[in-house]
Amino acid sequence: MTTEVSTLSSGNFAEMAKAMGMTTDMSSGSSKQSTLARLRIWNPAVMGQVDVKGKMKNMEVIEGGTYRLQLPDDTYIYSLVVRIRPFVQRFMYKKYESGTKTYVKTLMSDNINLDLKDTAGTLNCGRPSGYIADYKSLPKETQDLMKSIKRVRVIFGEVEMLEPVNAQGESIEPVVHPFIWEIDNKDAYKDMGVPFATLGRQKRLPIQHWINLQTESHDLPTGAVYFTPIVELDQSNSIDLKEEDQEKFASFLEWINNYNDYVLNQWNEKRVEKISEDDMALVEDFIDVDMGDDQ
Repeated sequence: MTTEVSTLSSGNFAEMAKAMGMTTDMSSGSSKQSTLARLRIWNPAVMGQVDVKGKMKNMEVIEGGTYRLQLPDDTYIYSLVVRIRPFVQRFMYKKYESGTKTYVKTLMSDNINLDLKDTAGTLNCGRPSGYIADYKSLPKETQDLMKSIKRVRVIFGEVEMLEPVNAQGESIEPVVHPFIWEIDNKDAYKDMGVPFATLGRQKRLPIQHWINLQTESHDLPTGAVYFTPIVELDQSNSIDLKEEDQEKFASFLEWINNYNDYVLNQWNEKRVEKISEDDMALVEDFIDVDMGDDQ
C-alpha cells in the first residue's frame, strides 16, 4: 500500500483535498473497523411495545426515514435531524450476493474512474471497465449485472444526532460519534457530492464545516416508500482545526488502509483459487484429448 498524507493542513488545499477524497466531485462540477459506528437512513418505521391503558401494544415508536447510528456494541440511536463533519471521503463498488447473503466489495479509492480489485478476486465486482458509451447496446446479462453493482460514496467523520432517541423511541442526550456512511442510493450519492464540490470550488476542506441533514420521502410504483437526504452545507461558521482532529484524521486513514489490506488479501486468495481451477480444467481437457487419440 502507498503511504497517504495523514497530517492536517488547511494551508495546503490540493494535497488535503486529494487525501480527503474530494477530487472526483471537484472534477465533475480508530484503526479497527469495529470501532466505527455506521450511519444510514432507516427506511421502515421501527415498531415497539407501548403501554396503552395498561395493555402492551405493538406500535410505531420511530417513524420511517430516520437516520440510524449503529454503535460498535450493536445498539442503535435514531434521529430525524443530524449533522455531519466529514473528515475523509472514498469511493468503491459493491454487489449483494443473495446466495451467501453477503456483499462483494472493492477497494476504497479517492477516484472511482479506475479498476478496483474486489473480495471475489475480480475487478469492480464484475462491472466492465471503462466508460460505457451505449448502455442499451450491451447484452441483457451485462445490463443486469451492472444494475446489481452499486457505486458507493463512503464518508468518514463525526456525526451529531440532534434529536436522538433509542430503539424504544425514548429521548436520550445528544451524542457526537465517529462514523462511516456507505451511500449507495443513486440520488443520495449525487446529493451528497454537492457540498464536497461546493467546498472544492471555494478551496475549503470538508472538515472545516458541518453538513445538516434531514430526509425526504419518495413513492415507488409498488406502494413502498424510500428516503433520501436533504443536504444543507453550513457555511456560516468555519471550524478551526485542533490537535485532536489530527488524531481522528489519521485514525480514519488507518481504518481505510486496514480495510483495503483485507480486500487485497481476499483478492489474492480468490485469484489463487481461480488459477487452480483453471489449471485443473486444462488438465482435464488434456486427458480428454489424449484418451480420444488412443481410441
